[in-house]
Amino acid sequence: MKVREALRLITEGEFYSLATRQENSVTDVPTTSGSPAESSPAAVRYSPLHSIHEQLGAAFTDFAGWMMPVRYSSDLAEHHAVRAAAGIFDISHMAEIHVRGTDVGAFLDYALAGKLSGIALAQAKYSLLLNEAGGIIDDLVTYRLADEHFLVVANAGNRFAAATALAERAADFDVAVTDESDDYALIAVQGPVSRAILEATAGLASCATPLDELKYYRETAATFNGHDLIIGRTGYTGEDGFELYLHVDAAADLWAALTVAGEPLGLVPAGLACRDTLRLEAGMPLYGHELNLNTFPVQAGLGRVVALSKEGDFVGRAAIQAGPDAGARVLVGLAAEGRRAGRADYLIFNGDTEVGVITSGALSPTLGHPIAMAYVDPDVSEVGTELHIDVRGSRIAASVVSLPFYKREA
Repeated sequence: MKVREALRLITEGEFYSLATRQENSVTDVPTTSGSPAESSPAAVRYSPLHSIHEQLGAAFTDFAGWMMPVRYSSDLAEHHAVRAAAGIFDISHMAEIHVRGTDVGAFLDYALAGKLSGIALAQAKYSLLLNEAGGIIDDLVTYRLADEHFLVVANAGNRFAAATALAERAADFDVAVTDESDDYALIAVQGPVSRAILEATAGLASCATPLDELKYYRETAATFNGHDLIIGRTGYTGEDGFELYLHVDAAADLWAALTVAGEPLGLVPAGLACRDTLRLEAGMPLYGHELNLNTFPVQAGLGRVVALSKEGDFVGRAAIQAGPDAGARVLVGLAAEGRRAGRADYLIFNGDTEVGVITSGALSPTLGHPIAMAYVDPDVSEVGTELHIDVRGSRIAASVVSLPFYKREA
């Protein structure tokens, strides 16, 4: 089915009956043989919106064990729609871990690299979950929902590692760590008209903070057709936008309502492919590419995320204070001319010497030229340094540039 026709069906309400028939939610689903899939991290999982994506003609990809939409029409069209109007993303594969208790602030200060005890009610903060060696287990967004209640949002591929690490670190604190990911769907609306879309969405109401007053990296409680909802003014595209957390049972109805409100304003369904080029242009790291267990935050340009000034110990403090080995590579932006883009794992040269490797790269849809993030030797990391990318045997000139590549107008 064509995207436009599927959108017509949503507008006319024909997807609402489909929404009420959804049964697989975000639980494990049968394998192709028909036998029940085992409830394990390795089992293939489907979003509660999967059948809607099928009706929209999405192409799918396996992402951290989830079968998720990679595109609906074209990567370029979806990318440009987010920059010019808005895109709607299903990111229900993300993990939601609640932490509650009288020691919750002190616990998170110990468990994470940032100072979470200092954030205000309804505020969100980007932070890192480190191991004792200073490597990055995951990068996270944490919301303070109440004085003694935080919501930690982890990457899909690191759900179990993050939940396990937090639970183990909670032993000496009066807190309860509960992985409630299976109860949640997560929908993102990103782009310049995203607020107008939410404000026009039928059934979306009772926002504790009006959306026009909700600041960036803040959240508000809301309801949708009687279902509790958390709306965060957060995102992963470099645009203004919102992320909406709600129970899986209401997910399909919310997607449909948002689509109805957004269709006249240029909203399109958007997949993980354009989400990747959008976050790359915005200079946002992706776990498994720019971040991993062997990377120190300072190498990735995230030294400011680590709150060495906070009182007490935290996991990884000693290693962070010691720092990475001398000469450890650092993350930079690269920009080139022409149309041939460097991709992940392509090598970077200074003359005949290999000095780095690309972690993410693409021909930027917004800027019209190749961009990449890469780890390079410190002595070639200064902005303006001329290097070369080995693109399938050809050397392509590239310059070190400041991140991000793209920044939206305020």
